[in-house]
Amino acid sequence: QVQLVESGGGLVQPGGSLRLSCAASGSIFRLYLMGWYRQAPGTQRELVATITSGGSTNYADSVKGRFTISRDNAKNTVYLQMNSLKPEDTAVYYCYVLVSGFGYWGQGTQVTVSS
Repeated sequence: QVQLVESGGGLVQPGGSLRLSCAASGSIFRLYLMGWYRQAPGTQRELVATITSGGSTNYADSVKGRFTISRDNAKNTVYLQMNSLKPEDTAVYYCYVLVSGFGYWGQGTQVTVSS
């Protein structure tokens, strides 16, 4: 079993920044893919960004140039630095990891961008 602990969400004004963290623990042998998804009320969960164990990244077009995903393999932790936040970034952000072919989700952390 894999446990994911997320942190870093909160309320921020438009143009502000937040940094999300997600630490994985448990039965981790091959932690290949780590990433973030988000879900706003009334919408489907969508990809924000992913990063492989080798450092290859993928971003949603809506966050390119504003968000940066990174990971610390020694700590099994993935980060999402979010800059120039917009009201439309408001959502619950979920950490996702792919371990030995199985996907696991975090509990979600709320990000609210509002003045």
